[in-house]
Amino acid sequence: MNIVCSKEELLKGVTIVQKAVPTRTTMSILECILIDATGDEIKLTANDMEIGIETVVNGKIIEGGVVAIEAKFLSDVVRKLPDNDISIITDDNYSTKIICEDINLNYDIVGKSGDDFAKIPFISRNEPIVISQFALKELIKQTIFSTADNDSNKMMKGELFEINDNNLKVVALDGHRLAIRNIELKDNYESKKVVVPAKTLNEISKIIPGFADEMVNIFITDNNIIFEFDNTIVVSRLIDGEYFKLDNMLSTDYKTKIKINKRQLLDSIDRASLMAKEGDKKPIIMDINDININLSITSVMGSMNENISIDKEGIDMRIGFNPKFFMDALKVIDDEEIIMYMVDPKAPCYIRDDNETFIYMILPININSAR
Repeated sequence: MNIVCSKEELLKGVTIVQKAVPTRTTMSILECILIDATGDEIKLTANDMEIGIETVVNGKIIEGGVVAIEAKFLSDVVRKLPDNDISIITDDNYSTKIICEDINLNYDIVGKSGDDFAKIPFISRNEPIVISQFALKELIKQTIFSTADNDSNKMMKGELFEINDNNLKVVALDGHRLAIRNIELKDNYESKKVVVPAKTLNEISKIIPGFADEMVNIFITDNNIIFEFDNTIVVSRLIDGEYFKLDNMLSTDYKTKIKINKRQLLDSIDRASLMAKEGDKKPIIMDINDININLSITSVMGSMNENISIDKEGIDMRIGFNPKFFMDALKVIDDEEIIMYMVDPKAPCYIRDDNETFIYMILPININSAR
């Protein structure tokens, strides 16, 4: 194999596919990036057996071939080279030269055969679900924080993608909070309901450019979901099983309804959280009356309280929450004012707009036990 790429193109491709290189594996071949120039394109691929990423980079194929190169080494080398063309040349034994003629540099390394590499399987694709890059990136950002990092329930490690006609609903929950976003698609689609691993969505959010006028094609099969954008394909396994029954979690009942400036509330909670050290589970306490909401927190460092004006319907209430959970939700809401719904100090708080394009549910903390 003999190929030539600009540093910019090669680094872009390596950075994209490196998201699918496992951090720990007993299969050394999976620690590699596959460079495939057997066709008329230069393809880079990485695969950790759960998520696979393939992207095409622009370059010149002088002689076709394929080789697997250790991902971290390839990434480190390309990053440190000057902005010039890079040649990658292999022989029949996969001995590989990485050459940058601009600085008369020549790396001689041991590559690996691509025969043992876990290539992305071909998956037949039906009609794609089309969504803008911007919308998908926003959907992920607005919900992903509510997934669980480590939990015995595998469903909490993924997000529900539910399609009905032209509506896409994305749901995430971790047992303490729930995030729902609804968006309208341009076309109608057959009803589908799948659970996508949060890891996959995290990696997509990092590599997708997020342009409003560029589209993502999404294909859903029985076991996999495929995202196509630009020159990149991301293939991921779906999480098998029945997702939680959301109707049992959501309620429109309330005894207290508050309209409040989102930025003021977010800034106040952020200031209050300075009183709690990392790992400290001290709640932010909200004392709600007809005129304002008083936010307070007490810790070993001292105490803080602040008042914010509100519009209120219903009864007064004193309720406590994890400040981080509240801030995570507020940060991804674009509305200038938000509406909060509460029933009592032991029931969830809901933040939602009138059209329910977003719903955030946060469970309260028992104020007495948190002292």
